[in-house]
Amino acid sequence: MKRIDFRDQISKNKRNSFFLMVTIFAVFVLFGYVISFAFEPGFFFIIMIISIIFSLSYILISYYNSDKIAIASVGAKKASREKHSDFYRLVEGLTISSGLPMPKLYVMPSSQINAFASGRNPENAVICVTEGALEKLERRELENVLAHELGHIGSYDIRYMTLVAVMVGMIAIISQIFLRSLWFRSGNSDSKNGIFIVLGIIMAILAPIVVCIVQMAISRKREYSADATAVKFTRYPEGLIRALKKIKNDSASSEKRVSKVVAPLFFANPLKGLSSTHPPIEKRISALERM
Repeated sequence: MKRIDFRDQISKNKRNSFFLMVTIFAVFVLFGYVISFAFEPGFFFIIMIISIIFSLSYILISYYNSDKIAIASVGAKKASREKHSDFYRLVEGLTISSGLPMPKLYVMPSSQINAFASGRNPENAVICVTEGALEKLERRELENVLAHELGHIGSYDIRYMTLVAVMVGMIAIISQIFLRSLWFRSGNSDSKNGIFIVLGIIMAILAPIVVCIVQMAISRKREYSADATAVKFTRYPEGLIRALKKIKNDSASSEKRVSKVVAPLFFANPLKGLSSTHPPIEKRISALERM
């Protein structure tokens, strides 16, 4: 079996994520180009301004309150130093070795083995673990899961995924505005405009689907990168492998206690049977076994 270095894995996933980001931007530009030919330039300009203002306002509010929104949505409570002393000690040890600031710690009432990180930057970050993770994971396994979440924090993944969400949201909103605006368009249009209108309709339907698929692909790449960062912090991939195997065999894995909005934040996909923003556990284990 060919061995891979965790540093190479991190660099590779960052390159792939950047490429996928460029793909979303290219779809956005192409869609705008088609619409500009389908309508008068002034009308297109109004559509763009409304879409950008609405999207940015929504995302900025979510971005600056991402930690509070995520914690509130899962009903998590702040971790107690007395009751969850091992949780605190593990995170404190990892922050010392990684050089990252200490995040706020929370515990989520769920028997699933899971965890997530949120916050716009390392100084405003939170890490939340489920009660199931604290109860079912051994110390080295829990340490690696927490290192994975610190990897997301250190890599500014929340900021990165927020930027992706801005672009995805703008495409979705522009698509809806474009399709609805066709009802108010006069029937007098030349054949050239008609062709671009048809192309615009096709893109308005397909573009949101394509960028959502790309968004999920970016999220999966970030998970691989966070796994590699966890190995960098702990130098013990076996702990993360064992944690993933326990999650795979966890009898509480079918439990559904989170919304689709926060599901991408979690260490492992908490919602079964849906399009996953996480790589298959088997593939994550295979990558870790080669480090």
